[in-house]
Amino acid sequence: MKLLATILLALMLAACASTPGFDTSGVNPDLTPRRAAAQQVEGEQVVWGGVIVNSTNLEDVTRLEILAYPLARNQRPQTDQRALGRFIGFRSGYIETADYAPGRQITVTGVLEGAAEGQVGQSRYTYPVVELEQLYLWPEERVRREPRVNFGVGIMIGN
Repeated sequence: MKLLATILLALMLAACASTPGFDTSGVNPDLTPRRAAAQQVEGEQVVWGGVIVNSTNLEDVTRLEILAYPLARNQRPQTDQRALGRFIGFRSGYIETADYAPGRQITVTGVLEGAAEGQVGQSRYTYPVVELEQLYLWPEERVRREPRVNFGVGIMIGN
């Protein structure tokens, strides 16, 4: 019985350790992408997350455009909340854009490198630019589109 309890405890602890452990000390939680772009903030450490809008491999870097959302306690983007603006992240080297595809949830750390002008649709947009240090791509959630109903027939033997 003790062996079974030890195994179950180890499995539960391993399940808890599967989320990112980004260090948020020194991060201003009130600094959103929208505010960072408006104030042209540079040099600040950020932990932001959201949904990937676009990913592009350039010559020496990969560019991610991310629609930011507030982070939950486990640092997963809360996409049921109001969006906090968009930001651009650059990561040295090659990242597989098939994995970092539009619609995937991501949490990143990095340093603000200023702002860049761009467009969202036909509107001009100022993006804060982040030099990405750590990236955590959240596992895709499986959504059931129709209710699942089971029927069964059984025989009960005993009390």
